[in-house]
Amino acid sequence: MNIAEKIIPERLSKKTILTQFKKVRDFTHYLVEPLETEDFVIQPMESASPAKWHLAHTSWFFETFVLGKFQPDFESLHPQYAYFFNSYYLQTGVPFTRAKRGLLSRPTVKEVFEYRAYVNEQMESFINNSNEGIWSEVASVIEIGNHHEQQHQELILTDLKFLLAQNPLLPVYREAEPVKSKPANPINWISFEEGLIEVGNKGNEFTYDNEHPHHRTFVQDFELADRLVTNDEYLEFMNSGGYEESRYWLDEGWSAVQREGWKAPLYWFKREGKWMQFTLSGVRPVDSGEPVTHISYYEADAYARWKGCRLPTEQEWEHACGNLEIEGNFVDEDHFHPVAVSSKKGLKQMFGDTWEWTMSSYSPYPNYKPLPGALGEYNGKFMANQYVLRGGSCATSQSHIRKTYRNFFHADARWQFSGIRLAR
Repeated sequence: MNIAEKIIPERLSKKTILTQFKKVRDFTHYLVEPLETEDFVIQPMESASPAKWHLAHTSWFFETFVLGKFQPDFESLHPQYAYFFNSYYLQTGVPFTRAKRGLLSRPTVKEVFEYRAYVNEQMESFINNSNEGIWSEVASVIEIGNHHEQQHQELILTDLKFLLAQNPLLPVYREAEPVKSKPANPINWISFEEGLIEVGNKGNEFTYDNEHPHHRTFVQDFELADRLVTNDEYLEFMNSGGYEESRYWLDEGWSAVQREGWKAPLYWFKREGKWMQFTLSGVRPVDSGEPVTHISYYEADAYARWKGCRLPTEQEWEHACGNLEIEGNFVDEDHFHPVAVSSKKGLKQMFGDTWEWTMSSYSPYPNYKPLPGALGEYNGKFMANQYVLRGGSCATSQSHIRKTYRNFFHADARWQFSGIRLAR
């Protein structure tokens, strides 16, 4: 073994990266197996892309940042794919308009799968044949590409759910038996003392640049709810007039309630006087013990105020995780929906089930530096007017999440699996 091989961590070895690449690419295909051709093409809103576009964009990423840059003789399958399937990387070229992705009936779904097969073949050959010098430069880029595709796997599910919910037939994406639940025990409050804490990632695992640098910050005494807020608890807020009382709402949140006519979480509706919800496995009665989900930041904040509590900061959330194992209800479980809390002691549901809104604006850590070049556009340029969510959801891959992971969305976003954990 030479020196170059010794300094490359095992997670960036050719064997590990190639295994992960194949596994991730195959799992994307597993997620779209139930779809009909028509399901791949429609874009129900600007924020939700067609499944076909996700399939192509994740291939474009490897083509643009790996093959096109590190393989001198690489030829693209189609020169315009670089335009159609770029998302927002302005340093690589001008992207096709995001709001019009659903108008791209061509290339066809068949051609997009051919594109994926072509990129797979080229990538596997490239990985196997790269010399040590090239591999030391490109391994971390491929690792980013693998995790980037896992992000889009989650978006495939959440965007598809929003699409199917617009159809009066309320189609089933994939059959799955509901997990039976029991009424949740009352919330227990876990206490944490004030002091200097450490947040951010130390860099011993895969991370995005927005998780750095590792640094110290001060937190006051706080308490964190030991579990997520349930549907039953959120129904109490609704039944008490929560959506009719402006005093619980931020001004922009109250405007959204009035403008959008919000009366309940997204995908809830009444049938014969009973609350039902649309899930990826079909319509079900709202289960009282499940975590409430598809909640905007505004709704999460209003609920917390109604309860006389607040949302945690992202620093509090990360500190509370301590050395908790990364375990929970992830997409790997094939439930495609949050499940009721377990009876174990201590903090529960910190990972999986629903992304947890924090009261922290998405902003850079002290001395943050984005990655150089176009990959630096991945996170840094979105650090304005968004809030941080933590913990992953039932649509997230378990191998993709970690306690320092910072997701972010606009305050009115509801189509993601987002929920509520209280703090005080």
